[in-house]
Amino acid sequence: MRNWSKCSFVLLAVGLTGVSAFGQAPAAAPPPAPPPWSAGPIDFSGLVDGYYTFNFNHPASGLNGPGPLNFDAKANQFSLNMAKLTMSHTADPVGFQVDLGFGRAFDVINESAFSSSGPGVKNIEQAFISYKPSKDKNFQFDFGKFVTSAGAEVIESHLNYNYSRSDLFALAIPYYHFGLRMTGTKGHFTGGVQVVNGWNNVEDNNSGKTLGFIGNLTGSKASWMNNFYTGPELNGTNKGWRNLYDTTLLLTPSSKFNAYFNFDYGNQKSPVSGGSSTTWYGIGGAAKFQMTDKVALTPRLEWYNDNDGFSGFGAELKEFTLTYEYKWAQGLLTRLEYRHDWADKNVFESHSSLGGFTPPTDHQDTLAIAFVAFFGPK
Repeated sequence: MRNWSKCSFVLLAVGLTGVSAFGQAPAAAPPPAPPPWSAGPIDFSGLVDGYYTFNFNHPASGLNGPGPLNFDAKANQFSLNMAKLTMSHTADPVGFQVDLGFGRAFDVINESAFSSSGPGVKNIEQAFISYKPSKDKNFQFDFGKFVTSAGAEVIESHLNYNYSRSDLFALAIPYYHFGLRMTGTKGHFTGGVQVVNGWNNVEDNNSGKTLGFIGNLTGSKASWMNNFYTGPELNGTNKGWRNLYDTTLLLTPSSKFNAYFNFDYGNQKSPVSGGSSTTWYGIGGAAKFQMTDKVALTPRLEWYNDNDGFSGFGAELKEFTLTYEYKWAQGLLTRLEYRHDWADKNVFESHSSLGGFTPPTDHQDTLAIAFVAFFGPK
């Protein structure tokens, strides 16, 4: 009850300010695209994303976590999440996209627990070439480094419902892949196949390859996205395959309300015959309530089971988030966000004072304010 009293106080404060939030998540009905910033055949877009997070636990390390807050990990200080510049050309029939930047998000993406980025790619989110056959423009082939198809959220903050990322995004799925992807659209169905090095790999950590299969059904009021990745992911061996199924149901009944439900199930087989496998799974959802053209309110709730320790916690993690956004103008927004994380074990850091030590706790409360400025269509 002591933790939820904090939640009640923050919810009341948000309600009294008279300002709400509305995120432009990919799981939402997209607004009209702004005019592209172009130089000849190349389109440009970019963003600057910064925040301040207050952690009620006052962790001695200065980090929110351990891990669930992902990109916005710095506690009780101003921080830069991301500064990014995108250059792209739509395939006609040949195109490309390059995303360059720096900030904590780029560090996390390229230095994750399963990362094998290789030299010179830390500041590259994506870099791929595209080919769209002139005889059938419903098909496209991409080769290079590209973000994963799994998940209900994306790396760029302003394209999500909430500012912080869900546990499922941060812990259950990969960030990116390197290799080949093929996609095709027929009516309301989009299918795809990927052949990639693996999870967060530019340089592979074994000689095997991971396969990805995508099947999406899209409609005006609802869409259903499905992703399945399977392949060897352990260092130095092609035994012990990792499997991930990710699905998202997106509801877009009106411009005033959007919602999504996301489910993930993963399994890491043992490379040793008779060895035990590791599983992780979870479910989450968020709803976006459009209040006015400038404001909206977005609650999120999720549960993630990591009892086998795939993500390093060996616990069940839960979180409730309430995000409140105000759009100052096209390309500039502010988000105020309260988040309550809790677990069935003591996995959250507490304050360590001089001459003493406070043991870990089973909960964490954070309050964040973020500013994101962006331009261009991406």
